[in-house]
Amino acid sequence: MANIITRYIPNTLTCCNLLSGCIACHMAFESQYKAAFLFIIIGAIFDFFDGMAARLLQVSSPIGKELDSLADDITFGLAPASIVFSLFKEVHYPASLEPVMHIMPYTAFLIAIFSALRLAKFNIDERQVSSFIGLPTPANALFWASLTVGSYDFLTSEQFNALYLFILVIVMSLLLTAEIPMFSLKFKDTSWENNKRSYLFLIVCIPLFLIFGLSGFAAIILWYILLSLITCKLK
Repeated sequence: MANIITRYIPNTLTCCNLLSGCIACHMAFESQYKAAFLFIIIGAIFDFFDGMAARLLQVSSPIGKELDSLADDITFGLAPASIVFSLFKEVHYPASLEPVMHIMPYTAFLIAIFSALRLAKFNIDERQVSSFIGLPTPANALFWASLTVGSYDFLTSEQFNALYLFILVIVMSLLLTAEIPMFSLKFKDTSWENNKRSYLFLIVCIPLFLIFGLSGFAAIILWYILLSLITCKLK
């Protein structure tokens, strides 16, 4: 009986991730951005523990891997896309964009499409064992949710408009599948020499949270991208 129960623990956690993503999508379509942000974070926690549980219990399976990707595309692909879809309906449209203002919100779903491509690529890419190629989908989801919640007043002001949001969607979507090495926060040991980049990243994260508040996650993801690009160039 114990073996039967433990066998399904990782997949149950993955389904909890999927459920969190579905709720986040609903909240996003209702423009309840803080709730959507919260459920994306909850989904990320379940996503972290399902893999850990599978390794600890030694019950990894092909179906678990596929289920994990499907859940991730909902929580970290469709949910942030839904947030941006709703945000497109609230941002300022200059006169030149008014003819396409009913079409532009649907461009938000590029985030879901590129997230699916990113996850499919990750599943077959043997290079992504200890690091990543392209922006991880959870990081992209946290960026959009945090940015919307923390900078909502600015994003819906006349200082910002739908064209800027569209450009940002394109840039972040392309980063998901870009052939850019992105470092992992996995520590092999506690030494400074072997983990300088990770320690530097974490040290800067603290003031970013203090300065930007709810937008802190978005600022941290931008810092993560910048640091990855810098270290990539230095190699």
